[in-house]
Amino acid sequence: MTRRGRIAAWAAGVLGVLILAVAGVGVWVYQELDGNIQAADIDGRLGGDRPENLSPGSKNILVVGSDSRDGDNASFGGAGLTTMQSDTLMVLHIPADRKWATVVSFPRDSWVEIPACDKGDGTESGRHHAKINEAFALGGLGGEVAGAAACTIKTVEANTGLRIDHFVSLDFQGFTGMVDALDGIEVCPEEAIDDDKAHLQLDAGCQTVKGKQALGYVRARYSVGDGSDIGRIGRQQEFMEALADKARSKLTSPSALYGFLKSATGSLSTDEKLAGVEPLYGLASELQGIPGDRLTFLTVPNYPREADVATDKANVVWQYPQAADLFTSLAKDREVDKGKIEAGSEDPLYASSVRVRVLNGTGVAGRAAVVAGKLGEAGFTVVDTGNAPQDSGTTTVTHPPDQKAPAAVLASRLPGVRAAADPDATAGVVTLLVGKDLDPDDLR
Repeated sequence: MTRRGRIAAWAAGVLGVLILAVAGVGVWVYQELDGNIQAADIDGRLGGDRPENLSPGSKNILVVGSDSRDGDNASFGGAGLTTMQSDTLMVLHIPADRKWATVVSFPRDSWVEIPACDKGDGTESGRHHAKINEAFALGGLGGEVAGAAACTIKTVEANTGLRIDHFVSLDFQGFTGMVDALDGIEVCPEEAIDDDKAHLQLDAGCQTVKGKQALGYVRARYSVGDGSDIGRIGRQQEFMEALADKARSKLTSPSALYGFLKSATGSLSTDEKLAGVEPLYGLASELQGIPGDRLTFLTVPNYPREADVATDKANVVWQYPQAADLFTSLAKDREVDKGKIEAGSEDPLYASSVRVRVLNGTGVAGRAAVVAGKLGEAGFTVVDTGNAPQDSGTTTVTHPPDQKAPAAVLASRLPGVRAAADPDATAGVVTLLVGKDLDPDDLR
C-alpha cells in the first residue's frame, strides 16, 4: 500500500475501531461524544440550481480544515482576521460499488468563480472571482458553520460540476487536542523553519511537536520548501500519516483514547444527515473495505495564474482539459487514472497561448464583445470578434486540424461544449460560435 493509501486506510479503519472502543467504555461516553458533533442545516441555503446527480449510490463528501480565528487560533495568520478561514479543502468520492475511492485536494489559492452566497448578515454577495477559500469566509461572516459550508459547497459545485452530498468540517483547535492526546507527533524537516506567521521555529531534523507548535507546522507555508500551497498540502498529508501511525500504537490507553475522541468529535461539524457517531461509523465501515491500492489521492491539475495574467503572482488556475476530465470521471462514477492525469499535466497548455475568434450567433447585439471580455479575464488571447452568418441555438468550438489541443482547452471551460475539427477553419485560431444556450457568466 502506498503512503497516501495508508493515510486513507487509517482514516477509514481507525474511526470504526475507536467508535467500537467507545461503545465498550459506557453509554455516557457515547452520548457525550455523539453530542459533541455539531450539525449544520445547509439544505435551505444551497438553492435549486445544483449539478445533477449522475451516479446514484455514489457519494461526494466535502472535507474542510477550518480555522475560526477564535480562542487559541487567534494568534495564527494575518492580523485582524475575524472570520472563519479554511486552510484545507478536499472532496472524497466514494463510488456506488464501494470498490475504490478518490480524494481530490483543492489548492486554497485556486482562482475560481464564487457564486452569489448568503453572507449570514442579511445580505448576499455578488458573483465574482477570487481564491477558492474565500467562499468559506464569505459564507461564514455571520459566524455560522452552516453558512460557510453552504457557500463552499456552492463554489465547488459551480466550478467542478460535482454534486456534493455531505460535508465535514474539522476545526484546527480540535486538531491540537488530538495531537496532545498522543503526546505529540514526530516531524523531520530537512531545513530549519522560522515562520513568523505560523509562530513556528524548528531546527532541522527529527523532533516531536505538540499543541500550537504542531498547528503551526501543518499551517506553515511561506518559509518552508517552495512556499507554495501545493507543498503545504504534501506536508499536511505526511503529518497525518505520522499521526495515524502513532494513533494505532498509542490509543490502547483508555485515557488517551478518550482525550483523542473528545478533541476529534468536539471539533467536528457536519451536515445533519452525517452528524453523530453512528452515521460516521457507517461511513468508516464503507471506506474500510476499499483496497489500499485503489485509494487515489491527487491535487487538481493547476499552474500559476501568472502564465495567463502577468500581474497575478499569488494564485493558481486549474489546468484544462485535465481538470475537466477529472471532474467528469468522478461525476460519472468512473475510477480515476491518476497516472494519465499526471502525465497529461506535465506540459500545461496555458490559456494565454490559445488564440480565439469569437462569433455572435445569439442575435443579441454586443454578445461577442461580452464573451470576449470574459475570455480575456480568464487569460485567453482573443484575436477577433464578429457576427456569425446566422443565429444558432447551440454554442460550438471549431478548429483547424493543428489546433486540437488549444480547442480542447477552450471547450473544457464551456459546460457541455465539445470541440470539433473543421478543415476550413482559420489557420492558427480556435473559433467560438456563441449560441443562445451560453450564459457568459458560465465560463469557467
